[in-house]
Amino acid sequence: MDRNPSPPSSEAEEEEGGGDAVGNTMYSKHWLFSILTRLIEVISPEKTEPTVSPEEIQTELDEEMENDICKVWDMSMDEDVASFLQEFNAPDIFMGVFAKSKCPRLTEICVGILGNMACFQDICMSISKDENLGQVLLQRLCDSDSPTLLETSRLLLTCLSQPEVANVWVERIRENPSVYDCVCFIMSSSTNVELLVKVGEVVDKLFDLDEELMLNWIKNGTCRSVGPSVDDSPEDLPDFKIVPCILEAAKQVRSDNPEGLDVYMHILQLLTTVDEGIQAIVQAPDGGKETWSLLYDLVCHELCQPDDPPITVQEQKTVLASILSVLSAMFASQTDQEYTKMRKSKFKCPFSCYFLLDMPLIGSLIRILEYMEGCGKRSVDSSKESEQQETGRADLNEEDFHLKILKDICCELLSNMLQELTKENTLEGLHQGHLNEQTCSCAFQNLLPLYFASVESFLEVLREADQTLADNLEKRFPNLKVQA
Repeated sequence: MDRNPSPPSSEAEEEEGGGDAVGNTMYSKHWLFSILTRLIEVISPEKTEPTVSPEEIQTELDEEMENDICKVWDMSMDEDVASFLQEFNAPDIFMGVFAKSKCPRLTEICVGILGNMACFQDICMSISKDENLGQVLLQRLCDSDSPTLLETSRLLLTCLSQPEVANVWVERIRENPSVYDCVCFIMSSSTNVELLVKVGEVVDKLFDLDEELMLNWIKNGTCRSVGPSVDDSPEDLPDFKIVPCILEAAKQVRSDNPEGLDVYMHILQLLTTVDEGIQAIVQAPDGGKETWSLLYDLVCHELCQPDDPPITVQEQKTVLASILSVLSAMFASQTDQEYTKMRKSKFKCPFSCYFLLDMPLIGSLIRILEYMEGCGKRSVDSSKESEQQETGRADLNEEDFHLKILKDICCELLSNMLQELTKENTLEGLHQGHLNEQTCSCAFQNLLPLYFASVESFLEVLREADQTLADNLEKRFPNLKVQA
């Protein structure tokens, strides 16, 4: 059976009292009202037989009722139908469903209808301002039914995406710490990729809208939630910390959903915009190694690979920018910690996070820059061919803007890493093929003149490892002078 059967045809709706169309649609008010009435009867206490145990009440819908309510679900995407449902207090009926029904499918459909209704501004404002309904909907995040969780997340994302009511939901979520536990539970334990992506979009939107809420969630792993209790919340929840939950969800979606991976990488990037977020990553029990390993693996083994065409960097620019931004923040943080140790110590402290200077990552950063140069040349040619197309030029400018962001982040990380290289690291890079005249020239071309000090420092080390290569690079970049 299809999850959402098609709405009834106008011929099927011509009953007694027919012709009472909803707005400009062909849907019958009489038919819709009859479905709402039947829905009330489904959850009515009078329908419950005394001999039936609570566990057996309304666990499944009969096929006819499911088909009809699914038709309403489809029809609710029409604004006239949504307004009709609002006028006849459908949200209050759905609240009764949430409170009394033990049927997961019915709950899912009712949340889904509300999600469609919330796509329209006036209705969204009405739903959002209903405090009781808002609290009940947040409780749905603790449901054990994945389809219901998916529709609840979709509804929340719809409301958070409307500026007129976004702050209402942010404040409501901030005042309900149980939401944190439920969201972390989903991210850390679900294998439903579609659900993980939608929950990730909700978290991404929340963090983007409200830094205070993000800070609260970063710190929340050190204390238990004290907000309103939720009867059907998962029992004995562990003491969640936000970063491991994000990583677990990212691992689940990375292979099946590139857009979902982009979402979770952007969440990590948002965390690094505050000191508390960076510390939550690098001061984890493993010192941030799990985060670094995942991002390193994505950059070095999955994204923008040597056998990919250069245009790949265009397709992956947003996820690459997020990943490299997090790696850059981690590298800078760890480097600062090592310098602090050196100042407190009487001897030079070696760079403890040795994996940060892995040469394949430097090779990947240079390859990304090479691919961007290739895309840049094609973009110039393309713009000449379509100079008369205004829309095309606007799209090109937007692409250039995002590529510039990626280039800036890539150059910052590369310059910081080159500045930390030792002779041993450099010899390793030369041996593995990550460093040669072509790649070094590409790096210098992109880093100069902004990162002159880093390039000069690296060239000095390179002279110790390969005098000939250093001399050749000096000839290509005569402004660089290295003291012998």
